[in-house]
Amino acid sequence: MSDLSQRSLRAVWHPCSQMKQHETLPPLPVARAQGLWLYDPDGKRYLDAISSWWVNLFGHGHPHITAALHQQLDTLAHVMLAGCTHEPVVALSEKLGQLTGLGHAFYASDGASATEIALKMSAHCWRNHGRFRKTRFIGLRNGYHGETAGALSVTDIPLFRDAYGPLLRISATVPSPDARKAVNGMSAKEHARHCAQALQQYLEVHHAETAALIVEPLVQCAAGIATYDADYLREARALCDRYEVHLVADEIAVGFGRTGTLFACEQAGVRPDFMCLSKGITSGTLPLSLVLTTDEVYGAFYDDRVARGFLHSHSYTGNPLACRAALAVLELFEQRDWMVANRETAARLTALCAPLAQNERVLRTRQIGMMWAFDVDIDDPGFARRYHMAALQRGLLLRPIANTLYFMPPYVIDEEESAWLATGALAALNEALA
Repeated sequence: MSDLSQRSLRAVWHPCSQMKQHETLPPLPVARAQGLWLYDPDGKRYLDAISSWWVNLFGHGHPHITAALHQQLDTLAHVMLAGCTHEPVVALSEKLGQLTGLGHAFYASDGASATEIALKMSAHCWRNHGRFRKTRFIGLRNGYHGETAGALSVTDIPLFRDAYGPLLRISATVPSPDARKAVNGMSAKEHARHCAQALQQYLEVHHAETAALIVEPLVQCAAGIATYDADYLREARALCDRYEVHLVADEIAVGFGRTGTLFACEQAGVRPDFMCLSKGITSGTLPLSLVLTTDEVYGAFYDDRVARGFLHSHSYTGNPLACRAALAVLELFEQRDWMVANRETAARLTALCAPLAQNERVLRTRQIGMMWAFDVDIDDPGFARRYHMAALQRGLLLRPIANTLYFMPPYVIDEEESAWLATGALAALNEALA
């Protein structure tokens, strides 16, 4: 165990971890990073195949983003956004408004906080309209939206939620359109429409007390990269309109090109009432999240009375450095058609992964945009940890979700790195199953 790992275990409580397991699998010490590669203090490198929890779009240390941050640091590092403003937050809000058709941005620092904001804003909006009963929410079965109390209330993954059940106001769940759940020979599209019928049945009875439906568009990531047909989003939008319920699109993990379009909602041709963004927005440089919403929602708070305003706040809301990093990310999207480039990259990596996909223990291989997933036919709670260790030995950072192995690499992965990933992932699987 490295000295850095030992010091970390003495002083740091690591996220999403059972710390006792680090006695035999210490944290990976990372001294520096460049491109797709993480380097430990001894110089050994590891390919960051999951973009450091899905945040890194363009590789570590991208020169365009780094230069923008240096420039901003010399000008303005931070100022409170309550009663003040600055160029990066205005310019970023304007650009995102143009890209989404949602003209008002409210800022925070992490994805769970964005979820909290959207939920509070929805319920408060209905309250300001005199619809005091509309305080409940709906989520999809196996949905994940963060781990603060409000976000957990619309999260349906027991491992994260159950310990805090007494603290939460658990929301309703409706069937997930996850294509893996289709039965009786249904296609993914038919299954999506079938699940939309269940949503309709729920809303017919409960719409008067329902403020919003929250969904992860096209992919439920923490549910094992569960993909579904865009028809569900179209049906959900129509149902929310019919029954006067807000639609919240949690694009925290799937936004900024991950699914093959800049935002996943684009593939359904729908505009949500709220869009939550984070993760890739700064390409892994600084924490930033935000909620975009409509003129109609914004107008419900615009009043002489302070109590009708949205008084939620965070100390680092709209931090200039983070906003400048996000602007640099959007500039990179403007400099090259990354959606076209990613299609070529995805086709190459999919071809290289054919031996992995054809393994007799691999089921339900799927790929959407720059996301790949492979369900492994194994019922062993130790599989994910064994696989993680085997991958590290081969210079790969991979963290399976239960028995689902997935890749979500930065968009700049090249042919040699793709081959490294595909070959190492298969070798690690064979070792983990042995």
